[in-house]
Amino acid sequence: MTYAETLAYLYQQLPMFQRVGMAGFKKGLDNALALSAAMGQPERRFRSVHVAGTNGKGSSSHLLAAVLQAAGYKVGLYTSPHLREFTERIRLNGQELPPDYLVDWVTRWRGLFEQVQPSFFEMCVALAYDYFARMEVDIAVIEVGLGGRLDSTNIITPLVSLITNISYDHQALLGDTLPQIASEKAGIIKPGVPAVVSLTQPEVQHVFEDKARQEGSALLFADDLYQAERIAQGQEEETGLQAFELRRNGKPYLGTVELGLLGHYQRLNLPGVLAVLDELRRQGFELPEAAVRRGLREVTQLTGLRGRWSIIGRRPLVVCDTGHNEAGLRLVLEQLGRLRYRRLHMVIGAVNDKDVAKMLAMLPREASYYFCQAAIPRALPGDELATMAAAAGLLGQNFGPVAAAVAAARQSALPDDVVFIGGSTFVVAEVDELYS
Repeated sequence: MTYAETLAYLYQQLPMFQRVGMAGFKKGLDNALALSAAMGQPERRFRSVHVAGTNGKGSSSHLLAAVLQAAGYKVGLYTSPHLREFTERIRLNGQELPPDYLVDWVTRWRGLFEQVQPSFFEMCVALAYDYFARMEVDIAVIEVGLGGRLDSTNIITPLVSLITNISYDHQALLGDTLPQIASEKAGIIKPGVPAVVSLTQPEVQHVFEDKARQEGSALLFADDLYQAERIAQGQEEETGLQAFELRRNGKPYLGTVELGLLGHYQRLNLPGVLAVLDELRRQGFELPEAAVRRGLREVTQLTGLRGRWSIIGRRPLVVCDTGHNEAGLRLVLEQLGRLRYRRLHMVIGAVNDKDVAKMLAMLPREASYYFCQAAIPRALPGDELATMAAAAGLLGQNFGPVAAAVAAARQSALPDDVVFIGGSTFVVAEVDELYS
């Protein structure tokens, strides 16, 4: 098979949850364990960090991988979904999985897939684990796909588990209350394995404490130890860097550090990242201050992270961000509210299994809207989104394809305006491909 034929096989034979929704989701670890057994249990042949959470798990995973790379380690990184290319999901020291490797791997195991009938995601995890084992990585950072307890990644026993934050997302699969969702995320806490929670949230704190006690695992709420205060410098959009003052146990730590991600919400991720690095040091990893500084500053160059408050144009300022659930979108809107502009233009798309009405209720009424539909089966039709938006008091129209909506917004905007693009990871993915 060619690379294109291999991708077509994977997408058609193994439905992808991100594209089609529930039809591509299989609950439970049986298939993951069956694939692992057939491949010789590759997840037991490398050390790992496991990262779950509703928001921030992707950024935190990339930040951890960047620091480990900067310290000289051979680092695997598994994240999902991809923005443009399947191979983004699996990286070795920032380099994407070689397409030829994917073709050979699928050809080798195709008979097994037809026997086990795994989901797309189960196959992706098996590929990542087998690849990291064969490449003999020093450590791999593994991001959970959905939930934690029954997520396909959860067959590993990591050195440390990290849970970033808990908010409402995928309620049909994870539960309707924050404690129910937290219980699913807490499922990555393994017997005797230290666990870090980035953010103390009183309504779910007991869930993590109970699970850690049950598993005999040390538990740390990272924001009890670390605080990150953003220093406004006024040139972040030009430099691509924002500055933070870090404190540890209330005392200055590392002085001022620069972060190569511009979302103000990264302040919520930094405590968890720093606490995990502490735990890895306790387990023998050499992670000097210089590596921490470089990893934080050069995270996008080292790991290829995109889509988090990404600036794709200036005059007018054009920003895209993948934040799409209630908590993530609220933080993005807070940052938008701090910008100075004459007029705000919002390019928005959504998927059909999200609480779109709740998202629309959060959006600013004074903005001009350009509604669109990403090119995936799961996308909410743009005309339906525009109708719902009108009922919510938002002024705008449907432009159909993402590219058309973005072009219309950029054409309408004056140099001192702001264009924001988001609402769905898949809208951002198409924009990333258009403007990278």
